[in-house]
Amino acid sequence: MASSNHEILILGGGFVGLFTALHLERLNCACPRTMIDRNWRFVFKPLLYELLSSETNTEIIWPRYDELLSERDVAFVLDEVSNIDLDNKQVTTQAGLTHSYQYLVLGLGATTGYLNIPGTKENTLPFRDGQDTIVLSEHLRKNLQIAAQRSDQKHEARSQHLTVAIIGAGPAGVELAVTLADLLPEWYEPLGGNPTDINIVILQRGQEILSGLGNEKLKKAARKAMRKRGVNLLTGASVTEIQPEQVIYEQDGETRSLPASTIVWTAGTAPNPLIQNLSIPDEHKNRQGKLRVLPTLQLPGHPEVFAAGDCALNPSDDLPDTAQVAYQQGKAIADNIIALIEDKAPTPAEVSLRGTLLKLGKGESAAEIFDKIEIKGHPGHLIREATYLSILPLPGYKLKTGVQWLTEEIFEQFSALPL
Repeated sequence: MASSNHEILILGGGFVGLFTALHLERLNCACPRTMIDRNWRFVFKPLLYELLSSETNTEIIWPRYDELLSERDVAFVLDEVSNIDLDNKQVTTQAGLTHSYQYLVLGLGATTGYLNIPGTKENTLPFRDGQDTIVLSEHLRKNLQIAAQRSDQKHEARSQHLTVAIIGAGPAGVELAVTLADLLPEWYEPLGGNPTDINIVILQRGQEILSGLGNEKLKKAARKAMRKRGVNLLTGASVTEIQPEQVIYEQDGETRSLPASTIVWTAGTAPNPLIQNLSIPDEHKNRQGKLRVLPTLQLPGHPEVFAAGDCALNPSDDLPDTAQVAYQQGKAIADNIIALIEDKAPTPAEVSLRGTLLKLGKGESAAEIFDKIEIKGHPGHLIREATYLSILPLPGYKLKTGVQWLTEEIFEQFSALPL
């Protein structure tokens, strides 16, 4: 079996993995570094909606790893990890390669979780990466074309082609719904269709939307944006089955159905199977299978292994699974790897939650800063774009030295704009 020996091995090229690699470069790390990911491109998940709507250049949101890392002394391997052997410090891939390591970074993220609801995996579209976005775009355009060619305005099948059901009213579901509410009329009207026939529905099991966000002002802004765009929000709607082009759900004690040719699943995630199958004591995982890490983001019993992002949790500092958290965790991991190389003690990761950015339609967002200030509409959109673009690891650009996420400079730049 072929093998290679790399001192620092990074599994997963999401925010944790990629920014660990980039911060190691900024720290002038001399150790060989290899990053393995099963995808060819990095996906900037907070801007997937812009990829769908073409509001931002595709190469910015969905750049290739070889281009990102070409001048950064990081080897990129396009492969899928099949086994992680913590005892022997080796990782095996589906291509039959064995990679040894001195330090290991687990940034494998999460996978789509379907909550054991029958038919969900087979009959819904996920929305987690760039390829999902391309598939969804093509699917929607196809259904709009079919609907436009049906002359019978009362035809039930025509209405079904114009209905988009989004399962889950978390940030992904809400942001996708309002984006589609602005985007689909622009696609449909040139085909001769009536944009008011488009029906976008969110089904939420509970009564609350954006349950991961504590800011009530943002929730209010999101509800207002949905009402303005005619998005139908069904709360208390517990999905029991997904059939081909039909959602079966229970609401108010009754079983109901929603015909929809497009059904998007945003309601659940599950830990990566590689994380669930790691040979570690059960007490080092939570009930969902996430790794319980130390404040330094090290795996208990394996100080050479770091984990963060969607696949791990720090019991002493419960943080949301968001890009701004993973970005800062990547920096903390890089700092601690350098500390270990220099025979110094690693330090607890310090993550600062400076605010929340929420897309509320094309060219419109809400930016909540430091739990005090809320900026909505186009100024909020400008802050959201400036914040994300300030950390994008564009090819040929040096990584910024600070954790620039909702910085005072960005706020000051746009706070004077009329609201």
